[in-house]
Amino acid sequence: MNPLPWDNMDWGILDRLRDGFLQGVTAGVPYWESQYDLAHYDATFGERIGWKWDHVLAELKRRGWSPPPGPLLDWGCGSGIAGRRVLQTWPDWANDPATELQLFDHSLNAESFAAARARSSFPELAVHSWDRAVRPTTLVISHVLNELDADATADLEEVIAAADVVLWLEPGTSAVARELVKWRERLQGRFRVIYPCPHQGPCGMLTPGNERHWCHHFAAPPSAIFADSNWVRFGQRAGIDLRSLPYSALVLDSSGRSDPDPLPADAARAIGRPQVFKPYARILGCDAQGVRSLELAKRIDARLIKRLDRADAPHLFAWNDEQGQIEHLRVLFPPPS
Repeated sequence: MNPLPWDNMDWGILDRLRDGFLQGVTAGVPYWESQYDLAHYDATFGERIGWKWDHVLAELKRRGWSPPPGPLLDWGCGSGIAGRRVLQTWPDWANDPATELQLFDHSLNAESFAAARARSSFPELAVHSWDRAVRPTTLVISHVLNELDADATADLEEVIAAADVVLWLEPGTSAVARELVKWRERLQGRFRVIYPCPHQGPCGMLTPGNERHWCHHFAAPPSAIFADSNWVRFGQRAGIDLRSLPYSALVLDSSGRSDPDPLPADAARAIGRPQVFKPYARILGCDAQGVRSLELAKRIDARLIKRLDRADAPHLFAWNDEQGQIEHLRVLFPPPS
């Protein structure tokens, strides 16, 4: 549901929002001037973030994972796109009497907008501002790392420590992705890592020699936007490549529940976008052995190689390799064709 039809767009508002994002924001300082700002953001920049969330949540759902019943806190909610995407992914969970949506943002405008959108989408769901006396079962965090000051960081650490599940999505830039890895290492002892890591050991990105790499992934935007003149115009004015949706993410679970489909010991993930050449593909692979560059010969799986550089390609595998060459692999939890 798009709350703001394209023919009502004020392109000047989108330009101002874009300029603000490019200049950077000061932690704790609201940058929404009105509900109208939030409506414009939600339908454009926010929707693109929603597509990234869709990519992460779809894999979690294919693997049989879902959040436990209980309060959901969307921390730094903005327009509320992240919390709504999570609720839409598991409608039965959203309708559970134990599930409620709590919202927190430095901007009261944002909290108000996010609450109205959530109530419109989920009429039976209890929606209200963050009650610090209520421990969140599930914590949703989206695009906050480049805005945190010392006080906000301490606040976030406290709320993470109280949660059973953390669903965290950030931009796919090298600086932000590396910061998210630092959070992973700090939280690893308390949580089990569900996504994106295929193992529970230390992050291989921190191994000497991997300084030029970062843990990022790509979501696939809806194909219809490329034939939509409004989205094309938005991409041109915002200076955005509509085809590219890079992100970094972290999903953690300390609820003690068993994973319905645990990953095998030889599970691995392809990081970023593999390079596809005529006779082989080069993959930056992450598995229990670490992060390293591997080659997949065409003779192993020619059909897979043809689609490896697409955003909708599978990126979770079980493989065996020798001296940098993948000898055998199978796709785990493949995305729909």
